[in-house]
Amino acid sequence: MKSRIIDSTGTSQIRIAVLDSGEDAFATLQGFARDAGLSAASITAIGAFEQATVGWFDFSAKRYKKIEIDEQCEVLSAVGDIAVGDDGAASLHVHIVLGLSDGSTRGGHLLKGIVRPTLEVVITETPAILRRRYRSDLGIALIDVRR
Repeated sequence: MKSRIIDSTGTSQIRIAVLDSGEDAFATLQGFARDAGLSAASITAIGAFEQATVGWFDFSAKRYKKIEIDEQCEVLSAVGDIAVGDDGAASLHVHIVLGLSDGSTRGGHLLKGIVRPTLEVVITETPAILRRRYRSDLGIALIDVRR
């Protein structure tokens, strides 16, 4: 992955990150956010994957049902955020819509996406600290706006 700051006016920073073929988008972006010490940011992305796994959250089971996409697909839309998790490190949360060759789509929570040929990501960082806290009643971690 290559990245650079493209705007640093005011209190926000905007970064562009370009991932290369073979990189796992979720793992790479999570690692980048943690290494950069990001505590509050929004993410948008477009590109393509050769394989992906998305998740659909099953509230009754309190876990993600994995949906495997084992073919080349276009990243039609990816939106998400970065907040600080219970472990004190950056926590990535991305929802994604993938387009398949027949025009159908698959979508959900991004769990894994192997880039091919590229993924272009815009990260808008703010000087705030957002906290994502695990909610045992729901089985997921959500941003807690009270903190």
